[in-house]
Amino acid sequence: MSKALVTGASGFIGSQLCQTLKNQGYAVRTCNRAGHGPDNITFDFAKSEACPAELCAGIDVVFHLAGKAHALAENRQDEAEYRQVNTDGTRKLLEAAQQAGVKVFVFFSSVKAVDHCTQQPMDETVEQPATDPYGLSKYAAEQLVLHGGYVPHPVVLRLSMVYGDTEKGNLPRMIHAIRRGIFPPLPESGNHRSMVHVADVIEAALLAAEKPEAAGQIYIVTDQQSYSTRQIYDAIRTALGKSAIAWSVPLALLSSLARLGDGFGRLTRRRFPIDSDSLEKLTGSAWYSSAKISRELGFQPRHTLRKALPDIIRHLS
Repeated sequence: MSKALVTGASGFIGSQLCQTLKNQGYAVRTCNRAGHGPDNITFDFAKSEACPAELCAGIDVVFHLAGKAHALAENRQDEAEYRQVNTDGTRKLLEAAQQAGVKVFVFFSSVKAVDHCTQQPMDETVEQPATDPYGLSKYAAEQLVLHGGYVPHPVVLRLSMVYGDTEKGNLPRMIHAIRRGIFPPLPESGNHRSMVHVADVIEAALLAAEKPEAAGQIYIVTDQQSYSTRQIYDAIRTALGKSAIAWSVPLALLSSLARLGDGFGRLTRRRFPIDSDSLEKLTGSAWYSSAKISRELGFQPRHTLRKALPDIIRHLS
């Protein structure tokens, strides 16, 4: 029986990954900042100098999800905290894995680890590091995983926006706002957004761990669809049983409100519900290709946002 360590095991992806691993016959050890249980080790990657020796002892594969997530509500990101948790924390775990003789290390990164470019959709050939503290911390951790020589089978998964049965994240907030009638009908900008269902993320992680050809590779993971923000808005209204809306708020008006939000942020050091950054995320593109993982590992996503929305909405109700 293979034995897996899952860090960040109490999170949205980690909890479902643990259950899937157990269903497939893995013995699972978990790691969280707080938690109890015979197979759980409590550890905070930001506060300790090194991982406890027993963390990786006897482990065959590590699935590393623990980290500081990108917080959109932050007006200014704390570079030191991102580096301490996401980069230094990964280094500590890699050192423990190396000492324990772990063979496989799957690192859950983000498409935000690299800078946005004109290539659309973006793929794994884009190598320019991100410029924001979160993205930089993820990119630096990727370099440690792939090039540090810690384990013989390192893999990096760059996830697009993950959806599923969770109360956290931009999609649930958008659903709640549309349900309450306070999310404006945005114009169709023709932008492209990539996303992926949590169950397909887990399938990609298992392929990355078990397929020999995955060693040393980076894989972007999406549901192989692209959605404009207006298409997402319309799909949510349909799933909520609301009638279609033909009109939209003019982009010029949204831009004016965003500039007001920028001024509010400078004065108060707090994020306004709409500013230039949030408007760009709503109307701009974040489009990625997962052709490489499909081609090399046979990854075929089984979910799309439109099919998943009724279940997501039931979960949020």
